[in-house]
Amino acid sequence: MIRILLAEDEDLTRGALAALLDLEPDLTVTAQACDGPAAVRAAADHPVDIALLDLEMPHLDGVGAAQAIRRRHPVPVVLVTRHARPGVLRRALAAGIQGFVPKTTPATRLADILRDVHGGGRYIDHRLATHALTETPCPLTPRELDVLRAVHRGQPISALAEQHHLAPGTVRNYLSGAITKLAVRTRHEAARRAWEEGWI
Repeated sequence: MIRILLAEDEDLTRGALAALLDLEPDLTVTAQACDGPAAVRAAADHPVDIALLDLEMPHLDGVGAAQAIRRRHPVPVVLVTRHARPGVLRRALAAGIQGFVPKTTPATRLADILRDVHGGGRYIDHRLATHALTETPCPLTPRELDVLRAVHRGQPISALAEQHHLAPGTVRNYLSGAITKLAVRTRHEAARRAWEEGWI
C-alpha cells in the first residue's frame, strides 16, 4: 500500500481528491494538510511514502514545503498546480521534485503517476515542459529584480531602502518601473510574476 501525504489549501478539493485516491486498491491518503507548514508537520508525524502537494499554498508554497519535507524524509514529491510558469518548473526540478502535473489531470491518471513516481520514475506534464522551453525574456533591470526579491520576502519599502542604501522615493521608482513593465497593478503582483517566471 502506497501511503500518501496530500496537501491542498482548498478543503473541498482536498477532500474530493483524498476520497478518489482512497478508491484505488493500492493507494491510501494517510495524512492531509491545508498549507505548507502543516504539510511539513504531517510528514514528520505520519508514515508516508509519497507527498502530493499543491504548488500554490499559503505560508509556504509547494516547492518550499517539498524542500523542508525532503530534508527530513527523502520521499518523492509530486506537485499539482493551476498556473505553471517556466521559472516555477525549473525551481521544482532543482528542488528534486519528481512529478509536476496540472490540476486538470484526471484522478485515475494521477493515481498512475503517483505509482510511477513512487517506483522511481519521474513525470512532467508535456504542456508544462513546452511552456518551460518558451519562457519570456526578463524585461527588468538588476536593481528592479533586487527590489522585487525583497518585496517577495515581505519587506516594507523603508526596509528595502535601508538594505539597498537608497532613498524610499528611489525604491518606489524602481517598483513603479517594474509594475509598468510587467503590466500589473501592485508591487506584490509584480513580485509574484517575477517569482513565477523564475527571475527572482
